[in-house]
Parts: sequence; C-alpha cells; structure tokens
Amino acid sequence: MSIYYTKYLFLYYFLVLVLVSSHFLYLSNAESFDYPNANLSTTWINSPSLPHSVKFTDGSLVRAILLRGTLGPKFACGFFCNGTCNSYLFAIFIVQTSSVSYITSPAIGFPQVVWSANRNNPVSINSTLELTSDGDLVLKDVDGTIAWSTNTRGKFVAGLNLTDTGNLVLFDNENAIVWQSFDHPTDCLVPSQKLVSGQKLIPSVSTTNWTQLNLLSLSATDEGFFAAVESNPPQVYEEFTVYGNKMNKELTYVTLRNGSFALFANSSEPSEPDIFIPIPAASSAQYVRFCPDGHLRLYEWGTNGWKEVADLLSAPGYECFYPTVCGNYGICSNGQCSCPSTTYFKQIKDRKPNLGCSAITPLCCEASQNQSFLELKDATYSSFRIDLENVDSESCKIACSKNCSCKAAIFQYGSNSTDGFCYLPNQIFSLIDNDQEKTHYNSTIYLKVQND
Repeated sequence: MSIYYTKYLFLYYFLVLVLVSSHFLYLSNAESFDYPNANLSTTWINSPSLPHSVKFTDGSLVRAILLRGTLGPKFACGFFCNGTCNSYLFAIFIVQTSSVSYITSPAIGFPQVVWSANRNNPVSINSTLELTSDGDLVLKDVDGTIAWSTNTRGKFVAGLNLTDTGNLVLFDNENAIVWQSFDHPTDCLVPSQKLVSGQKLIPSVSTTNWTQLNLLSLSATDEGFFAAVESNPPQVYEEFTVYGNKMNKELTYVTLRNGSFALFANSSEPSEPDIFIPIPAASSAQYVRFCPDGHLRLYEWGTNGWKEVADLLSAPGYECFYPTVCGNYGICSNGQCSCPSTTYFKQIKDRKPNLGCSAITPLCCEASQNQSFLELKDATYSSFRIDLENVDSESCKIACSKNCSCKAAIFQYGSNSTDGFCYLPNQIFSLIDNDQEKTHYNSTIYLKVQND
C-alpha cells in the first residue's frame, strides 16, 4: 500500500469521524433549542424587534416569548394578532415548529389560540409583558395602564414555565405551582386540562372579535356537564347528566382525552369516566373550542393544516337545535331561517334571516289586555324546563298570560294532549320546526304577541 493511499485513507476516515461527531453534537444540543422558561425581572416589548416574530398568510402574527418542544405542532406563548393588527392578545397558541424550534409553515400552520389573558382588554403595539422581581406577571398597554395581571406579587414566585401540555405556570423555589393558566380557562381545552366544577368555557364573539360572548357557556357540575344560554334563569340546550348522588369529595371535571371527551364525577382518572363522548383518536395535536354558535368542536393538525374532525354536541340533522342558529324568534327548518309571522314579526336585517326577528309591536305589561298568542303548531325549542306538568295547552297559555315576564307557552306531550308539560321562558331565542321522527313528541309553541 503506497504512502499516498494511506494518507488519503486516513484523511477520509478523519472527515467521516468529524461529520458523525458533528451530527451527534447537533442531536445532543437539539433539546436546548426551545425556550420554555423565564426568570424574574424579565420584560418583553411587543414590537417587530422581538425575536421569534412570524407573520402568517391568513393575516395573523405571533411574537413568541416562550416555546416548548421541537419538530411538529407545539405550544408557545406571546403576543398574537390578526387582520390589521391594531390589537394584541397575550396568548398561548399552538404553532408548527422545526427541529430547532423555529416557527414554520406560515402558509398552513396558522397559530391556534387556546388561551388568552386579555381578550376583553386587548393591547397595542409596543405594549409590554413583565415578570417582575417580586413575582407578578403584568401586561401593560403602551400608555402604561395595566391590562392584565396574575396578582401574584409577594407569593414567592421563582420563575415562569410553559409546560409541554400548554399550561403556563408561575412556580416557587420548590417547583410548586403558584399560578397556572389551566385554572383560568377561556374558550378552549387541550389534552390533560380539566374544566372543573365552578369553571366555564365562554366563547369569543368571533375569530376577529375576541371579546367574551357572555350569552353562552359550557360548564361541569356534580350533576353532569351542560351547554347553556346565560339567560335568567339559564336555558340549557345540551346536557349530559350523571344519575345518583356524588360519592367522592373530588371536584367534578370534564377533560379532553385521546378518543373521548370525558366527565369524571364519582370516578377519577385513570378509572373509566362517568360519561364520555367518543371522538376520533388523535393522530396529531388536538384541542376543543367552544364556538360562538354554541358548538363544541374538535380540531386536529393534519398534513394540510388544522381541520375540524368532530362536533361534540351535534348529531347529523340536528343543526337547528342550537339556541342562536336563527337569532331571537327565528324559526329553523332544515338549516333555513324564517320569521314566525309577518303580522307580528319582521326580520332584523333583510337577506340575513339568521340574525333573527323582532316584534313589530313590543310586549307591554301595562297593556296586557291587548295581548294574545300566536300558535306555532309543530314547533319546538332547544331548551325545555318543566314549569307545569299534567296539563293541557289551554292551562299552559293561561299560566303564561298571568305572568308578565313570560314570552311564550311551550307545550309538549306524548300521546295524550291533556297530559302534557309546559315551559314558560322569559326570553326567546331560536325556534325549531319539530320533526317528530327525531324528537318523538308533539310540540306547539304559543308566542305572546302585542296587538295594537
């Protein structure tokens, strides 16, 4: 073997060794590319100069200050805006990341906001987020006014951490939780997050108007979990009820699991839930959002971006059974909206029947002698609370006429029209064309109307 051949062979193996070593060095450092923690006395300014700022083709923009994980859909938190970007949220969002924790896929991996601190009080550009030296996390607008705070000053906070489950945590020197975003849900749940008794999911008005839509709520109680209109009293339009008395002292909660949306009342994980809604098993990141139309939707990341994979409260053909689908007094029939009567009601906006109907002459308690009932045969309602039972339709109407706040007499019965149930709501949302093949009962609504 010549000396030149030996020399080149040595050089070849040396280069291979360098490349392999570099590869393993790269892998060993890969875990440190994310940035999930922050120390006290740290300030972030919401400006284009903030690192990890990404603009997406749907018009949204994120400026991540913390990010957990690499390669795939991961949780980050920071400033978020969409559209004109005149207003910003401090939010937790899911973004698509590379192997070195860069936020990628701006054309399909649009940020999915799963929690926000200030949706009722958005801030401007150049606003600041500060983790103060005494442990408070404070969001200030550009003029210095406080938009939001964790109110944890003096509670021995040692730092801030974004967990791999999407929970933003302030922790103390013993790594105990002082404050966490999971205790303050907005309109979404992510896997392993619990919506416990006493908490509610409340939707935003729209994807561009983040303000709370206080009309609707989703909540868990010891009796089950409920979707309701926040009227007085609440009108429940979907419920999953636990029968019997609660047997343990743990808080009842609902949670998103792989393959189910589950309620735990008398049981607790890892045991089987008391009630569950089956959902598609996760093939990637998932979350549920309580939407402004009253639907609870499951979203999942796929090869072409985020998509809806399940509607947890709906069965096919039941699209009309949502309280705001056709607005107040609007009648929903096979997804189409109309007003009850042109004599007493008119559309709020022409060519937009889904916005509902208004009374031509408003009800007036002082002129109750001029009131009558408009009969809507084969009509039903998304909510039904039994105010009277074992009655006929006439008794139901009389009870409503004697109650100034009653807006309608809703009468339902099985086979005997003299042995029915009566509901007397004091606020009317969307009405439904009753399909007895789906509901298996007879129903008539008598709307209270004002005559001239």
